[in-house]
Amino acid sequence: MNYWQAETIRLRGVEPEDAQHFFRWNQDSERARQLDFVWPPISLSSVEGWAMEQSAQKFKDDAFHWVIETLDGQPVGSISTHDCNLRNGTFSYGVDVAEEHRGNGYAAEAIRLILRYYFEELRYHKVNVGVHSYNEASLRLHERLGFVREGALREAVYTRGRRYDMILFGMTADEFRDNESRLSARPDPR
Repeated sequence: MNYWQAETIRLRGVEPEDAQHFFRWNQDSERARQLDFVWPPISLSSVEGWAMEQSAQKFKDDAFHWVIETLDGQPVGSISTHDCNLRNGTFSYGVDVAEEHRGNGYAAEAIRLILRYYFEELRYHKVNVGVHSYNEASLRLHERLGFVREGALREAVYTRGRRYDMILFGMTADEFRDNESRLSARPDPR
C-alpha cells in the first residue's frame, strides 16, 4: 500500500530531471494564466536550478511540492501546498495538470490525496482555495469535489486587460470525511 497512490496517479517529490517537464509546461502561457499570471520567459538553466532546490527540499512548515505522475511513471502535472497555518489548522494548495493530460481525473485524485493527508495525518481542520473566475474547469472541479463556495474577492485578478474575481472555496475535515463516505458508497458506474 502506497499512501501516495490513487487509482490512476501517484504523488512523488520533484527530481532534478523533472526540470525538462516543468520547462515545457512553462511554455504554455494560458496554463500560467490559469495558475497565476503570464510569466516572462525563464531559462532552462533557471528551471534546472529550481528543480535541484526542490529535490533537496525538506518537508518544512508542512508546505511541499509534488509531481503528479501516472502509475506507469509519466509526469502529468504538479500539486503544492502553501499557507500552512498550524495555529488555525488551515492550509491552501495549487494544482496543475498539463493540457494534454486534462480531463482524466488526475487533478481530482491528487487533491483528494493531499486532503486525506493533511486532514487525517497532520490534523489540519480546513483547506482554503482561491480560483480565478474565468477558470471554469477548476470551478467545476472544486464544486464536484464537494468544496463550499465561500465568497469572492471582487476584481482581485488582472489579466487579458481585464479584472476578474477570485472565487473562494473551503472544505473542513468533517466535510471531507462526509464527502469521501458518499463517494465510496456510490455504486461503480461501470
